[in-house]
Amino acid sequence: MRISEASRVSGVSARSLRHYEDEGLIVPGRFGNGFRDYCQSTIDRVLVIRSLLESGLPVRMIREALRLAGEPGVGTPVVCTDFLHEVQRYRDRLAARIAVLGDRQAALDAYLAEARRTER
Repeated sequence: MRISEASRVSGVSARSLRHYEDEGLIVPGRFGNGFRDYCQSTIDRVLVIRSLLESGLPVRMIREALRLAGEPGVGTPVVCTDFLHEVQRYRDRLAARIAVLGDRQAALDAYLAEARRTER
C-alpha cells in the first residue's frame, strides 16, 4: 500500500512514517516508480513503534528493541535482560525528574498561597 493508505490504516501521519524510515525503524518496499510500498508487516511494526513512543521510550531505545526483535514486522519486540535494565534505568531517571518537578510545583503552590494571603 502507498504511504497515504499506510497512514490511514496505522493512524500515523505520512510525515511520521517518513521519519521512522529516516531513523531506520522501518524499511518499506518500493514500487518501480520509487513510491514507498508498505506491507502489513511494516504496518504492524509501525504500531509497535507507536506504542513504544507513547510509553516514553526514546528512538534510540526503540531502535535497540526492534533490533533485538529480529526481522521487521515480527510483532512485539523480544526483550533481553540488558534491555530491561536499560528501560528500568530510563524509568528511574524519569521518576527522579518527576519528583523534582513535584517539589518545584509544591514550592510554587506555597508561594502562591502566601502571596494570596497578603494580596491587597
